[in-house]
Amino acid sequence: MSTDSQSTFFGGAKLITPDPIFEVTKRYLADKDPKKVNLGQGAYRDENGAPWILPSVRAATESIAGCGHEYLPIEGLNTFREEAAKLVFGGTTAWKEDRAETGIKKVFITDPTWSNHDLLFASMGYEVNKIPYFKNGEFDHEGFVKVLKTADRQSAIVLHACAHNPTGCDPSREQWKEISAIIKETGAFPIFDSAYLGFNSGSFDEDAWIIRYMVEDLGLEAAVCMSFAKSMGLYGERVGLVACVTKSPETARALFSLLQNAQRATVSNPPVYGARIAAAVLGNPEIAKQWAQDLITMSSRILTMRKKLYSELLRLETPGDWSHIVKQNGMFGYTGISSTQIVELEVNHHVYMANTSRISLAGLNEGNVEYFAKALDQVVRTIQ
Repeated sequence: MSTDSQSTFFGGAKLITPDPIFEVTKRYLADKDPKKVNLGQGAYRDENGAPWILPSVRAATESIAGCGHEYLPIEGLNTFREEAAKLVFGGTTAWKEDRAETGIKKVFITDPTWSNHDLLFASMGYEVNKIPYFKNGEFDHEGFVKVLKTADRQSAIVLHACAHNPTGCDPSREQWKEISAIIKETGAFPIFDSAYLGFNSGSFDEDAWIIRYMVEDLGLEAAVCMSFAKSMGLYGERVGLVACVTKSPETARALFSLLQNAQRATVSNPPVYGARIAAAVLGNPEIAKQWAQDLITMSSRILTMRKKLYSELLRLETPGDWSHIVKQNGMFGYTGISSTQIVELEVNHHVYMANTSRISLAGLNEGNVEYFAKALDQVVRTIQ
């Protein structure tokens, strides 16, 4: 219901542009063409293009039947927190004692990055700085390091632990070591966005390497923001963990109380169902073993689609160098095509993707990868 703006409390409300990724999905769902392809939303799909309930998650769900729906402690489900922390840090814990007390004023995020990073930190009042990340189809190590050296002890650096979103380009281990040394030298605080651990390579240990290197080998304090949406297919359950490595047990207790207070002031009480599923997966050796296989199943299929798409573009002799498709990692591929070409793909070929040129490789399968390659080939040839 609307009224004259002079007589309403909402007269100052301004229309905010809808989230572009969700708008892509909305347009895809409204499209009735049977050939339509959704490469926009970052959700795993099986070979038939359908959502996949992981066998490990199915088993875990059965195991928690009858657990009820009572409130959790403010900090969340303890068994989930313990199992998830063991997973990300490799079962080790250590208190770090090499930092002075300081306050964060600036947050460095990669350019490009997940769109919510900018929105999140800007809304909290931080000065958001962009670090060059992507150049000529690959990680811009030189540009990244140059800007990173301007950080200081009042800076936080948001790092993608693996499978960088949206580019799919990750630093090599040698590049990571140089980045880590600069972070230690400048005194900046690393925050790891860890949405794809295990999902990227099929190995949780491989994908969590840089986190463990900074925390265990270099002795840095850090925050790890970890999600199980992708790695367990629990997209709508919002299962995640914030794990902070501090300089002392006393600092940890103080920080824990602050996080409890923040949780109480925002969501009040965290959701229980997804946390119970994740805890059951991680805490049961047999189910955890199945989960490890599920991770390989998902990551392997995505890698197969990467290779298939690249080989189709080579077969079609599509203009340009497309080797970046197979050099990238994780769920996403950064095609590098123009906004005009993106619109053409949607309007005339019913292919839906992000306006950044990012595609979700999980949306490809044997039934549509050739169609997409041909559509991409045609658009590249006809539209500059």
